[in-house]
Amino acid sequence: MRRNPYQRPDHKTVEAKKRGFPARSVYKLDEIDRRVRLLRQGQRVLDLGAAPGSWSMYVAPKIGGRGHLLAVDRNPLEISLPAWATFVQGDALSLTNEALSMFAPYDVVLSDMAPDTTGNRFTDQTRSFDLFMRALAVAEKLLAPGGTFVGKIFMGEDFPLARAEVKRLFTSERLIRPEGTRPVSYEIFVVGEGRKAALAPPPPAPVEAAPVVVPVAPASTAKVEAKAAKKAAPRKKSASQTKAPSPQDGQDGQEEAVRARRREVSTW
Repeated sequence: MRRNPYQRPDHKTVEAKKRGFPARSVYKLDEIDRRVRLLRQGQRVLDLGAAPGSWSMYVAPKIGGRGHLLAVDRNPLEISLPAWATFVQGDALSLTNEALSMFAPYDVVLSDMAPDTTGNRFTDQTRSFDLFMRALAVAEKLLAPGGTFVGKIFMGEDFPLARAEVKRLFTSERLIRPEGTRPVSYEIFVVGEGRKAALAPPPPAPVEAAPVVVPVAPASTAKVEAKAAKKAAPRKKSASQTKAPSPQDGQDGQEEAVRARRREVSTW
């Protein structure tokens, strides 16, 4: 039966055990920390998939008592944590927001989560991508502006999508494959630095006033009503009809009366 290469102890595993760390993964975080200057005193750190505890054990003294560490895993830790560190046992991606955000906003979100490998590379890569994206979604919600995300992923056909999402959320993105990574492994760490501030929601669209509809009578009805109104209105007299009588008018009338009288006399 072929042995799982991940279960073979190597010099890194032996060395980690001698230093009191439960797993060799501590050397990966140590290299990432040195390359990006990840951890500092007073930071708040969220460690997703913390068991067996090597990363949490490394982080705790780096951030000191002025900081706080929240470690989450469905499996128990094999280490003891200092007073400024808290462990919550449960599925890191199924816990309520209240449980994960008890010390938020965080300066750093770490995810060393990996799926239970099946030996089928495509299946393992797909599951790893899903874990990575869900951890990134947690970081998107809980990281402070300017914060850093470190997540492990198995490189596969979805890898470019993961990188694109990190670039969308952070001002810079880099890939780190630590020297402590086993040669047979296709894992890599994606580091997002400088969490972008959440964009303000767009202002609501202006509400347009409903148009005022003025009822208009049909053309035929309007014409009939206009004609009826015209007939009902009193007719105005013309200027000639309403002209006041002048003295000339009276004189002309008198002359006509005289001529008529003369005609009557001539007939007698």
